[in-house]
Amino acid sequence: MPEQARREELAASLAEVRERIARACTAAGRDPGSVALVAVTKTYPAADVVLLAGLGVTDVGENKDQEAAAKAAAVAEAGASVRWHFVGQLQRNKAASVVRYADVVESVGSLRLASALDAAAGKHRDRPLDVLIQVSLDGDPARGGAVDPAAGRSPAGAAAAGGSSPAGGGAAASPGASLDPERDLWRIADLVASAGMLRLRGLMAVAPLGWEPARAFAALAATADRLRADHPDATVLSAGMSGDLEEAVRHGATHVRIGTSLLGMRNTLR
Repeated sequence: MPEQARREELAASLAEVRERIARACTAAGRDPGSVALVAVTKTYPAADVVLLAGLGVTDVGENKDQEAAAKAAAVAEAGASVRWHFVGQLQRNKAASVVRYADVVESVGSLRLASALDAAAGKHRDRPLDVLIQVSLDGDPARGGAVDPAAGRSPAGAAAAGGSSPAGGGAAASPGASLDPERDLWRIADLVASAGMLRLRGLMAVAPLGWEPARAFAALAATADRLRADHPDATVLSAGMSGDLEEAVRHGATHVRIGTSLLGMRNTLR
């Protein structure tokens, strides 16, 4: 697609997404300026990031280190400037690469990863790395993320949202029942907050498969309230994607991560 045509396409999509965010904020009684857009550009080319930057997008999300590192370099070479959010599952052996270009890592879900990022940032950065703790709302170890031991005992996830239980019926098991200390959200939060080269900024989560978004984001909001009680500066709540941003905004999201609604259906990297 010619560059001008793609720019016009992105501009139209961006206007629609911003209007959705504004409507969601109005419905929730919030200032539209209180919710930031993170454009998730995985599988899309660096040229799209440059165009988005020209349209006023300031924050971009990627989920694979190899793609993100190359894209960040290409965007910088093109003279564009954005804040890079790493939003995917991250292995510790990639920490040294990610800290070189990422401004924010949203997917810290273990003590070991937090420690690896702190060590890598100390070697490769001149300022602390912003960190969000990824919350596993259903406690599924296969999906990664930290677990809030209090969440399984809190009625906020189901009662406050009026949502249904996860697919398959029954009440959710308490994630704290057999919690791996490595994934304990409060241990991770304390480690990040005390680390010399990390800055605890808040939480990130994805609504689990089979959960109503209202239930998921109400549970996340309850955990965020508990975190802020101990760490008042951890005010970021990254939640909501193309299909559920309205519910995320209703439950206090400060950042929404939008890919398909902004850039179109994903294809192979062009």
